[in-house]
Amino acid sequence: MRPTFSVHPSKTSIPNLLLFSLLSFLLLWNTALAGEPSATQNQPEPHLANIRQLTFLGKNAEAYFSAEGDRLVYQSTVEPDGKTLRSCYQIYIMDLDGTNVRRVSLGLGGTTCGYFFPGGRRVLFSSTHSVSQFCPPVPKRTERYRWALDDYDIFSMNIGGRDLQRLTSAKGYDAEATISPDGKTIVFTSIRDGDLDVYTMDIDGKNLKRLTQEVGYDGGAFFSPDNKRIVYRAHHPKNDEDMKAYRDLLTQNLVEPSNLEIFIMNADGSDKKQVTDNGRSNFAPFFTPDGKRIIYSSNLSTPPDHQGRPSFHLHIINEDGTHPEQITFNGHFNSFPMFSPDGKQLVWSSDRNAANPKEFNIFLADWVP
Repeated sequence: MRPTFSVHPSKTSIPNLLLFSLLSFLLLWNTALAGEPSATQNQPEPHLANIRQLTFLGKNAEAYFSAEGDRLVYQSTVEPDGKTLRSCYQIYIMDLDGTNVRRVSLGLGGTTCGYFFPGGRRVLFSSTHSVSQFCPPVPKRTERYRWALDDYDIFSMNIGGRDLQRLTSAKGYDAEATISPDGKTIVFTSIRDGDLDVYTMDIDGKNLKRLTQEVGYDGGAFFSPDNKRIVYRAHHPKNDEDMKAYRDLLTQNLVEPSNLEIFIMNADGSDKKQVTDNGRSNFAPFFTPDGKRIIYSSNLSTPPDHQGRPSFHLHIINEDGTHPEQITFNGHFNSFPMFSPDGKQLVWSSDRNAANPKEFNIFLADWVP
């Protein structure tokens, strides 16, 4: 995600991401609150056909297509042998049938937010390995879910696990990075100027530009198919009390994702528009292939006064905020959606069919318009 939250949730690493990529994104809210494994309710999901489960153990999230549409890059706590479990995420790639799994990242520190470069020979991701070879610490459990803003930097690596290149080196959080479809620009979230904002840079890390200035969290960004717009999630405190709470958490390298709305803007940061306005946790947005609608994850279907475990489901909405529609109904957590380049398939992360508590897997389905 991307926080998520890209919970993108983006993100915690165990999980310690946004990742939101959430992540970030993301997965992340549910991971913090999960109890017993969720059972699939078997409710109809008319936009999804031929649903296939690609992973079957551990935590698996933020799966994104290659530009060719033939592979997925994702973050996972499971090694390619399908048995060895890690304490925090690393970056992997696999074929669309779940085979030919290989780890791309170093296996050190925590990682998040993998994304293919055009051509499919390199992968972008964020990692804490330059600070420590060990997983980042998990935030103290509280009544309200919080993401840790660990000291991530953005790297690229050949899919064979060679030729590591470091693209950012600012102190603090640089993560939730994705690439424009034309392969020219990276968009990401950073705390380098004292707040959580969206930035762009060239594919080699040069020509840095800050796109958001509002106080609060802005992140989990993706480009539109025509490279002209960016969709992202944001929380901008609306009063002095919320502002103080946000800044106090920021000094502890923490953020609360309980209220996030979806926004769009031009690729240069101009003409910002709010898409959702429901006061809930909306994250992991992604444009439909025609660039006219946005699919995202939200706890919108959970009653506001709900005291138990919230449910996050995929929703879709026009870019002007009209015609919202719920897409998923099964499981307690569905997030990090992405359409294949041809628009025929949808990939996302879900706890449906989970065999163990806090388990999340990657699912692929044919998209029914």
